[in-house]
Amino acid sequence: MADLPIETIFEILTRVPAKVVGRSKSVCKEWYALLSTRDFIRVHCSRLLVSSNQRVLLIDALTCSVHPIIFQSYDYGPRSKVTLPFDHQNNDVSILSHLNGLLCVCLNHTNELLLWNPTTTALKLLSTPDSLAIYINNLDVVGLYADDADDYKVLHIKRRWGVYESYVYSRELNFWRNIPFLTRQEYLSPNFYWSQGTFYGGTLYFTLCECWVGGTNVVICFDINSEQFKEISFPPVPSKGFVQGVLVNVKNELHMFATTGWFEITIDLWTLKEDYWIKVLSCPPIPPISLSLWGDITHYVTNGNWFVMTKLGKLFTIEMDTKPFEILYPGTWFRDYKGAVFVETVVSPSI
Repeated sequence: MADLPIETIFEILTRVPAKVVGRSKSVCKEWYALLSTRDFIRVHCSRLLVSSNQRVLLIDALTCSVHPIIFQSYDYGPRSKVTLPFDHQNNDVSILSHLNGLLCVCLNHTNELLLWNPTTTALKLLSTPDSLAIYINNLDVVGLYADDADDYKVLHIKRRWGVYESYVYSRELNFWRNIPFLTRQEYLSPNFYWSQGTFYGGTLYFTLCECWVGGTNVVICFDINSEQFKEISFPPVPSKGFVQGVLVNVKNELHMFATTGWFEITIDLWTLKEDYWIKVLSCPPIPPISLSLWGDITHYVTNGNWFVMTKLGKLFTIEMDTKPFEILYPGTWFRDYKGAVFVETVVSPSI
């Protein structure tokens, strides 16, 4: 390949797996420079955002492992052990958000936030001496996004002492700044549970659900360009039990798995059109399952079938009559296991 034009080398290497790119950097100085450019990383990332390149990261008290996804059998493939490249206590970490191969991680023993690429092992600690990027479980939320200038950013919403505070971290500037955050006073109550942010169409979306039967459920939106917050309605699900709304970007459409019920659980799939929710399908009521398994559910959707999964395997299969698409819903937290779904890229957590 040494005699090939640089444009041809660019086209070839933007289509190879991320780990091959990492090894290719050692070929020569010219390749190292090419493979480190922002244009190469952006194009390479966009070409690898396919279901076959997705991996499942699972962390328990003893091991951290990465698994490929076998869509033919709807199962995890053989695991590869991963050594966590940061200080931790018995793997006590939480994966809060993910985007283009980057994971936003909380070290639970220090409450510090960091960005980590598990494919390249590169990481960036986000905490500062003045206690920014200190994350408190059940009070705080984060969202990871990229702006039009390809600057990866973290939105951190903090609920402290009866007030909300919000901060944005810029990878480009390596700097946190405070931004205004206005919302209803009642949302400060610890009875409200926030989801982590899901990035779609220039906006971060969060679900906000009140933790009792008949409680208030809304969606909070953060426009990444204007840095303004607004509230839109939650899908009109029945108030017959606890409600949980979990968001996923599927082929550049925002979907929500809305779960409601108590001993008998119903899961509906909704899609967002402008600021309104349209029901895609309803599954039959799921037979009673334990609360521990309910907290463990993630979802696979592939080629017309919807699989309700836990770490123990498949619970239910639901046939879908919608257009086929192949995707894995990226669950970011599993009871007893902490994990995420990510795409293998060479996107760096720092500049």
